[in-house]
Amino acid sequence: MSPLLTQLREAAAAVARRARHVRINTSRIADYSASLPLDDRPTGADETPGISREERAAFWLTLDAVNFGSGWFPTLNKAPGRSGYHTIAAALRERFASRGPWSPEELTALTAADVARTLSQAPSHELMALFADSLNDLGEHVSEAGGFAAVVDAAGDSAAALVERLAAWPAFADTSTYAELTLPFLKRAQILAADLSRAGVAEFDDLHRLTLFADNLVPHVLRLDGILGFDARLVQRIEREELIAHGSPEEVEIRACALWAVELIVAARPGTTGAEIDQLLWLRGQGPRYKAVPRHRSRTTAY
Repeated sequence: MSPLLTQLREAAAAVARRARHVRINTSRIADYSASLPLDDRPTGADETPGISREERAAFWLTLDAVNFGSGWFPTLNKAPGRSGYHTIAAALRERFASRGPWSPEELTALTAADVARTLSQAPSHELMALFADSLNDLGEHVSEAGGFAAVVDAAGDSAAALVERLAAWPAFADTSTYAELTLPFLKRAQILAADLSRAGVAEFDDLHRLTLFADNLVPHVLRLDGILGFDARLVQRIEREELIAHGSPEEVEIRACALWAVELIVAARPGTTGAEIDQLLWLRGQGPRYKAVPRHRSRTTAY
């Protein structure tokens, strides 16, 4: 058992019970869960540059250390036809394919200008400094561990153990509060565990312990699919593309209610996991119907 992930589930359930801005349409869960085309779900991660296990571990640790910034994505210089995430992922993939991974020592020395050059962005963009800070922290911890694969190996066969370890790293920090409740969402630490498993870097036997990777896309999909309901004022704010403050009651409710809704979906569909449902709904969110409607945006390093 993972104390942090248990705490997260319990706190998310509590938020869902008392939420004022977001509700779960529980009467629709069973039919929705049954309708999900899980037989068609992808089984692997995106193609990973590099042949060695160390290089593959380096790629996913590096990418997920900067797998945030969706609140800034509309302001990024995006590649044609690519989202903010895919623009960043593609640029890192090209870097790894042409020059290999940054060493831990190189990561600790990266500047905002270095990151901007790699990602083809303006050095003055706020995200570049935040990315550099996260990669600097990653480099320090990987150096202490003795390598990228060593970070994974220290968790043994447990995805939850990896998440618990990464929770203490500033590069993967992601905890919110709601009244007296503490919610260690740890979105990027959790998705890293899933990515490493899909890429064949790790063999975890407890992937079912992972929750939804709480961001701003899966809640959006669940809202448009009728599983989540947002109050009218919140919908208006989102649709006029007003930023929703990270850590505000509205933002925490969006993430927590989405997470708990996926827990209910998993319970209604035995044999599934939160990570599988998350991947399916995230990919669904790439479709035109979901892209046509604004989702909530928060400027945060959490997602």
